Amino acid sequence: MSATPVQTPGTWALDSETMAAEILELVRCESPSVDRAAVARSAEAVDALGTRLFGEPAERIVLDGVTHLRWRFGGEPRVLILGHHDTVWPVGSLDSHPAVVSDGRLTGPGSFDMKTGVVIAIHAVASLKSRDGVTLLITGDEELGSPSSRKLIEAEARGCAAALVLEASGPGGALKTERKGASHYEVCIYGKAAHAGLEPQSGVNATLELAHQALAVTDIGRPDAGTTVTVTAASSGTTTNTVPAEGRFAVDVRAVTVAEQERVHREMNSLPARLPGASVEALGGISHPPFERDASQGLFERARRLAAELGLETLDQVAVGGASDGNFTAGLGIPTLDGLGAVGGGAHADGEHVLVNQIPGRTRLLSALLVELLTGQEGARP
Repeated sequence: MSATPVQTPGTWALDSETMAAEILELVRCESPSVDRAAVARSAEAVDALGTRLFGEPAERIVLDGVTHLRWRFGGEPRVLILGHHDTVWPVGSLDSHPAVVSDGRLTGPGSFDMKTGVVIAIHAVASLKSRDGVTLLITGDEELGSPSSRKLIEAEARGCAAALVLEASGPGGALKTERKGASHYEVCIYGKAAHAGLEPQSGVNATLELAHQALAVTDIGRPDAGTTVTVTAASSGTTTNTVPAEGRFAVDVRAVTVAEQERVHREMNSLPARLPGASVEALGGISHPPFERDASQGLFERARRLAAELGLETLDQVAVGGASDGNFTAGLGIPTLDGLGAVGGGAHADGEHVLVNQIPGRTRLLSALLVELLTGQEGARP
């Protein structure tokens, strides 16, 4: 496929071949979140695409060394479009996961999550006769939990009538109308070192205390309420002949409601030690508020109606456990709709792919949704 031709600012051409070529261009510019130089190069590629279609460059915002892009059109912001250009894939992943189109599938690291969504967003905004009131924000650290961009996202969202998130869709193209909130902890265990052969009784075994704490933390979960508390990475001790003096483990928490997040937080911060002489400390806390369905239903019903009017497949909705930047906007009370990006599957996995024939339809849907939100008129079109 040839590179995207330069377009006259304000014009818009929508076809799957051109858009696939643009997506491949972004995918081939690898951008793991932890590599700030790679993220900066990716931002240049995204900015170049936006400049071609909008006729103006993005504002580059560098926070803690991470490059984010923002286009603000017109006066008072009314609709915020959110995406990210960082991925979980390390540089060099293209060697084993090439960016290609084959049998209607576009593959490559970050193609589904979520460089296709970035291209869809740019084309949808380019389609508008008037972009007045649109803010397009493409961040560079979402896969890390948005540590540098969260305040930026929340600042841009305040005062907006809606936030539209271009994360990849759910199964079959379903929109994401509910996401669990996320919390992350590190539980630190402190014991006392001793020689494991000469006088183990003089020590306080951090590994044994860690085992007690891992079981206790797991019991904080309430599956019946949708709350999962999962012990993940763990380490303890230094040598094979020393009673471990320290240990630690990570905990991933997902909850449907704020009340459940707060309950888990209280219990995580009041863990009693089980062994005499041991002590326990929980670091961390709530990172993403829940994205509850009330924040999305009005937008989802509008999107489902528009899909029918455009002759697209019937839209479904889905609740997911993973968090996104949509959690932040929904947490502020901003009506939020997520999963408007690529249709495909395999996020973060070997089978990551995008269905190319679905790209134009998703772009048309976003365009139509933007027009209605900006004009307040049903049936208006780009």
